[in-house]
Amino acid sequence: MNRLKKRYDPLKDEQLIFELWQKEKTYAFNKNSGKPIYSVDTPPPYANAPWHMGGAIHYSGIDMIARYKRMTGHEVLFPMCLDRNGLPVEVQTEKEFKISMHDIPREEFLDKCRIILDRVGDEILNVCKFLGFSNYSFEWDEIYKTDHPQYRALTQSTFIKLFREGLVYEDDRPNNYCTRCKTTIADNEIDYKPGTHILYDIAFKVKETGEELIIATSRPELIPAIGVVIFNPKDERYKHLEGKTAIAPYFNVEVPIRSHHYAKMDFGTGILMVCAYGDIGDVQIFREFQLEPRTVIDTDGKINENVPEFQGLKVKEARKQIADKLRELGFIKSETDVPHNFPICSRCDNPVEFLAMPEYYLKQTDYIDTLRSYADKLTFYPEFMKQIWLDWLDRVSIDWPISRRRYYGTEIPIWYCKSCGKPCLPEPGPYYQPWKDDPPFDKCEHCGESKGFIGDTRTFDTWMDSSISEIYIQMYPYNKKDLELFEKLNSRPYICDMRPQGKDIVRTWLHYTMLRALQLYNKPAFKETWISGHVVDNKGEKMSKSKGNIVKPEKMIAKYGGDALRLFGASEASHGSDIRFSEQKLQGIAKFINKFYNIAKFVSGFPSAEDMDENSLTPTDVWILSELRLAIEDALQGYEIFDFHKPARALRKFTWELFASNYLEIVKGRAYNRNNEFTELEQKSAHYTLHKVLDILLKAFAPIIPFVTDFIYRELYEKTVHTESMPQPDDVIRESRFTESTELILKLNSTIWKQKKDLGLSLKTPIKRAFIPQELNDFSADLKAMHSIETLINDSSSFGQNSKKIVLDEDKNQFIYLEF
Repeated sequence: MNRLKKRYDPLKDEQLIFELWQKEKTYAFNKNSGKPIYSVDTPPPYANAPWHMGGAIHYSGIDMIARYKRMTGHEVLFPMCLDRNGLPVEVQTEKEFKISMHDIPREEFLDKCRIILDRVGDEILNVCKFLGFSNYSFEWDEIYKTDHPQYRALTQSTFIKLFREGLVYEDDRPNNYCTRCKTTIADNEIDYKPGTHILYDIAFKVKETGEELIIATSRPELIPAIGVVIFNPKDERYKHLEGKTAIAPYFNVEVPIRSHHYAKMDFGTGILMVCAYGDIGDVQIFREFQLEPRTVIDTDGKINENVPEFQGLKVKEARKQIADKLRELGFIKSETDVPHNFPICSRCDNPVEFLAMPEYYLKQTDYIDTLRSYADKLTFYPEFMKQIWLDWLDRVSIDWPISRRRYYGTEIPIWYCKSCGKPCLPEPGPYYQPWKDDPPFDKCEHCGESKGFIGDTRTFDTWMDSSISEIYIQMYPYNKKDLELFEKLNSRPYICDMRPQGKDIVRTWLHYTMLRALQLYNKPAFKETWISGHVVDNKGEKMSKSKGNIVKPEKMIAKYGGDALRLFGASEASHGSDIRFSEQKLQGIAKFINKFYNIAKFVSGFPSAEDMDENSLTPTDVWILSELRLAIEDALQGYEIFDFHKPARALRKFTWELFASNYLEIVKGRAYNRNNEFTELEQKSAHYTLHKVLDILLKAFAPIIPFVTDFIYRELYEKTVHTESMPQPDDVIRESRFTESTELILKLNSTIWKQKKDLGLSLKTPIKRAFIPQELNDFSADLKAMHSIETLINDSSSFGQNSKKIVLDEDKNQFIYLEF
């Protein structure tokens, strides 16, 4: 056993330890180990922008899951990965290179996307290394990437299967559309921005009677797209208008007046214009009444040729000009500024429109009831996160639009016959790029003609790729196909063991993965899921560039170390709660880790006394071991539910408040035994206990602070702590009668230290005579040596008025006498 060096340098020593892990392949996955396999569907971090503190802390928690499961006897499949598909990188590429995706050749744009993805991916991987993540490999070719041809081929294969089973269809229907990203987006890709808009009361005319009809709207630019005017069937004010005709002002569009429950009697004037399209309600009414839509907004978010006078204007400017024209002609009767939640694209914050265009849809409404049953089978950590998914399932009303009019994504593997126009799909397996490649067939599967084909230019919604990640990691470990492993793991009632993720993507990643697992394998995707909260700034606000409150993890790691950041994240809040970042608290955590190393350095100065009989331990040693057992019990309660807040707090409190501040001070005299006050067996008991406590703490702390624990363990015990088993309560003896004295021991120590300080004395200043409560008699020899008490008196009556009496607990009549 070696004595630890004088100083631990996180920046230097953490890097050395990580390199050792990689060299020794400490976390390599071995499917033939004989251990039960536990697969973790690592969330692929999106490589369009560097991490802020949220990513670093979130993924540190995921790594703790993997480390804990290894220490409980599992072979953990824990891949490293990068998500490299979808809108965010395209938006970032356009911004960084000051280009528009549609203005340069597609291949050139894809190359520019890869430049950003490679650069940012490396930055993220470096943070992962600095934080000591235990993924089975950090080799570039063994890290899976969602834009790899092998991954994309799997996405396409699953699509081809579902298409041929009738679960995919194409429909020309209105959908959420981002005019900035120029693509259809799903409901769960929409955020809502609070604000206000003007509600105009506008005068229409009833053609048959000539009467004026006041209609409230916030979107006068949609008047040319009006399809029907509706009122509530219970509204007596308008029943006489059923079947009549409304004439729109200025544009003179004539539309029917109908009754419909969608109209709210208490909104505006109670009568509503339905246009193509203001919201999803308009879409539904157009379908129900089988109206022919006349759209007025194009895919660039501008007024189209159907309104020549205002053609080319952006929606906002058109709204203003049309309102000005209506006001000038006397059609606007009143204007009111009202609050409103504006739908915006979650990727670029651009306003969302409803535009009709052909897209592919994956059926999901037919599966809602089964997915609800899966929610009951899936174990949520924490349990309350389950409600997020259930609430979303209650809101799903349309099928999932899965096609996107973008470039950087997995291509839809379809070619269209030039003769009959019908879609033709290839055999699953290879990776297809129809926008640039010829089809792998000569004849149309529908009409048999071979006059040529046109490849689809669209890509999939990125969640089509992400929603098969649990399949990919078990079918392609190390990016090498292993059907034997997949079939073995897929023989269970679920596909993968654990899905860790953030709460903000429950309605996307979790939902779609469970949907696809149901459709592909008729089973839940996971056995359990770990849902984390957000990391916010010290005011509780979301971190963002615009607010200037982003904290870069690299900067904090350089100052305090990876372990410190990990322990901060675990300590700061219970799992599922948002974490407020505080550098001051992080600094305090770093001091604790330094303190922990110094404790180990002190212990390393004594022999381990491994042959000690625990039946011969002193009461003081049994006391600290009994307290350690309680701390391990608390820690395991948290570990078992993957709430690392509890072990972090329990172990830290024991280490700092009991072990370091009290036990080490109590036992120093006996451990050194410089004056031969103690027997050799009592000294050996101290040595054994010091090493026993340190050994247990190193193992118990290892999933949370892997660097410093492994550094110490390797130096002292010449092996890695990360192949050891997680300590169990039965590994430690316990005498409850001794733990009942803990509060009194702490009070006694702090009281004597305070007395000496108040008198301006050194803590080593001898106390001539002292009396301590009889409840502490078992510990008297150690306490006597600790406080330099020359004589301990058993009878308090021998102390006179000049002696200092100090009450420890008035209710229990516990007190001490001190004479200096």
